[in-house]
Amino acid sequence: MTHRTALFSHWQPGGVMNIEDLVDHPGNIFFVDSGGGAQAGDTPGHGWTPDSPFLTLDYAVGRCTANNGDVIYCMPGHAENLAADSAVDVDIAGIKIVGLGWGGSRPTFTCTAIAGDFKLAGAGCHWIENLLFINAVDNSTGFLEVSAPDCTIVNCEFRETLAVYADVMLLTTAAANRLHIYNCKFTGNVADGAVSLVELVGGDGIHIHDCYFYGNCDTGVIQVITTPTTGLRIHDCTIWQLDDTAGAANVQMILDTITASTGLIGPNLYLYGIINAANITEAVTGATFMFADPIYVCNLVAERGMQIDKAVSTDA
Repeated sequence: MTHRTALFSHWQPGGVMNIEDLVDHPGNIFFVDSGGGAQAGDTPGHGWTPDSPFLTLDYAVGRCTANNGDVIYCMPGHAENLAADSAVDVDIAGIKIVGLGWGGSRPTFTCTAIAGDFKLAGAGCHWIENLLFINAVDNSTGFLEVSAPDCTIVNCEFRETLAVYADVMLLTTAAANRLHIYNCKFTGNVADGAVSLVELVGGDGIHIHDCYFYGNCDTGVIQVITTPTTGLRIHDCTIWQLDDTAGAANVQMILDTITASTGLIGPNLYLYGIINAANITEAVTGATFMFADPIYVCNLVAERGMQIDKAVSTDA
């Protein structure tokens, strides 16, 4: 009688014997560490163990095999600059990238050029987890860009350095179908600068939940632009809009500029603004969205939020 488990044994190049969980590691396993010292290198023969890692994530991506279930681990303290367009280009399908460490020791990717970015591209089906993204240049045009379907972004953080403002942190193309974003944190500076923190350019079945958004955004904190998105779901999030421009049209938390997108907004959304105006309804703008309670909106300090005053469905 044969007893089978999810564990399996295999040899890593270099003579290392591993016992792995087949569910988490069906393919090759690679390691990246910019602080790996003399034992690290972006050449064949490296990357198979944390003691002899690759130096850059983009090189590690190039060593992966499409749809093989390969996993790349970025070690604690790993750091790279996004100094050019596609500085990191995840263009091999089916890769999972996991950051090790916590707080400031998480693998960190710093945008140092306006067009500098980390791309989820290629055939899609990518996963990134526990990475820290920092913007260090004015007018960044999106330092994480998703242009492939079936991508997942989980437990990542996006933030700005002092007095530097990104136009947008996370940008998609219309190919970002079924994008899943959860347990992520987006923190912009208090002063005016950002257009939005997340810009969705089309895409079907995008799902955002259990995230925190904080920033001074000229339009919407989360914004649909250029191309409608269909089947959008946003729920269980806190969204804090610090724009102090007078007028309801300038303080949206979720904004569909196309006014033709579809999806379900809510439940469990907590929306905060700082302008005491007739902007409860306009906190979420999208003519063809549907809404699920509770969605609370608060537009002034020392006040308690009220339910968004969208029209209530009737049993006609």
